[in-house]
Amino acid sequence: MDHLETLIIKCIREDEIAQRRLYSRFAPLLFGICMRFAKNRQEAEDILQEGFIKIFKNLKTFRNEGVLEAWMRRVIINTAINLYKKKIPNFQDIDFERWKNRGVKNDAIDNLSHAEIMKFIQELPHGYRVVFNMNVIEGYTHKEISEKLNISVNTSKSQLSRARKVLQNKISKNLNRSLESDNLLPELLVS
Repeated sequence: MDHLETLIIKCIREDEIAQRRLYSRFAPLLFGICMRFAKNRQEAEDILQEGFIKIFKNLKTFRNEGVLEAWMRRVIINTAINLYKKKIPNFQDIDFERWKNRGVKNDAIDNLSHAEIMKFIQELPHGYRVVFNMNVIEGYTHKEISEKLNISVNTSKSQLSRARKVLQNKISKNLNRSLESDNLLPELLVS
């Protein structure tokens, strides 16, 4: 039996030292996921805490058939989604057709740091941020998102479209500020 299996067994038996070790081992990785779904650090910490409570409570259901990290990621993502649904219980259904042809430019993304991208994602309104994370980062389909959040597929699509548009605007503004500060904008405008 490897170290992780032993640690899981001890956690199931509510061994506090083992629980602290499991937390220490996985919290940094899972906190990154929380930060993507949260508006700020405090909200991310709340998601992480609530998620670990669920992890410890349901660890006995983990059958060791998959990777523990993947199972824990799912618990954290579901925790973030559930906390989000409590905050904003009803999405407004939105006409996706109105938004589907508004494209997103990816040109400026290479000039951004990870921290800047995270900041832009965290600044998105709750609905946009949750749908963006679920679709773009976690790979959920619009149908899966609609089922998990109890919204229509069109609402999921429009929330994603709007999130991308907001991110595009933030990235463009950031690029313009960067070019202005480097005195490159006038050159680019003339060329």
